[in-house]
Amino acid sequence: MGDALRHRIQQDHFESAVQEAVLNLLVAADHLRTRTERLCAEVGLSASQYNVLRILRGVHPEGHSRCEIARRMIERAPDVTRLVDRLEKRGWVERDRSERDRRLSISRITPAGLELLAAIGPRFMELQREFAARVPEKDCRELSRICEEIYAETGGSEQGSEQGMPERAPAAP
Repeated sequence: MGDALRHRIQQDHFESAVQEAVLNLLVAADHLRTRTERLCAEVGLSASQYNVLRILRGVHPEGHSRCEIARRMIERAPDVTRLVDRLEKRGWVERDRSERDRRLSISRITPAGLELLAAIGPRFMELQREFAARVPEKDCRELSRICEEIYAETGGSEQGSEQGMPERAPAAP
């Protein structure tokens, strides 16, 4: 392996190749998350709000319920309702009642929300180009395959385990 992780976290020895790989993955994810958050902050968004807009753009002009948005989030958000509230206050999302079930609120991206995503889109494309310059397409496919192996469901319920990971042992009293 390379020396970037050792230099980044100032650690010379790892317990195993697995530990080194997990730490590398966490550092890389943090790097990409930080870059994403900076891009979003430039237009007054959080990364989670950007994710909601991206999800709603994907189903435009229809929309999604709060539960469906939560299910599709890249990073689980504890309060999707509050995220949508903030987006609605800024005019980037609107909510209506479902025609089939009046108890259900459907969120839709507005033209202003679409314009915002169009404006920030080139910056995200640049981030992807930078990534592609460092990681060849063949390696991107392999990285995606490996990542899916990590978080794919193992047949257990997501309720009892977080994304197929084993449950944590209860804390000692």
